[in-house]
Amino acid sequence: MKILMVCLGNICRSPLAEGILQSKLPDNFIVDSAGTIDMHEGKNPDHRSIKTGQQYNVDISKQKSRHFTAQDFEEFDHIYCMDQNNLKDVLSLAKNDTQRNKVSLILENNEEVPDPYWGGMNDFDHVYQLLDQACERIAIELKSQLKEPSKK
Repeated sequence: MKILMVCLGNICRSPLAEGILQSKLPDNFIVDSAGTIDMHEGKNPDHRSIKTGQQYNVDISKQKSRHFTAQDFEEFDHIYCMDQNNLKDVLSLAKNDTQRNKVSLILENNEEVPDPYWGGMNDFDHVYQLLDQACERIAIELKSQLKEPSKK
């Protein structure tokens, strides 16, 4: 199963979400991240995201930012967006309901993960806590989906 995390620039929130979720899933799951803009393409995550991850034993230092493309709908089973703008941008590239149904906000109840880019380390830690809780829920759901017998 392949899961994609999406934020604006793919340097703060989605790299953390990728690292956190990957740490909660077995190796047969593939987790990646992307941004809805290509401004940081090829760059490592923000140093504050890297530092925050390291504080919780989640190493995201080797990740590289990339741009979300329509091809991602073909590659991934689930696509989680950090906020409504990311969600809108991703859905604008979807060609059909099958693709649209793969996409949702990472937090429940239409809540958004705030962008910590313009904030301080406390903001990055807050984002980590939100993502850690969301990724715990998602990991449980994904693992249970694999255990369910296929219905014929």
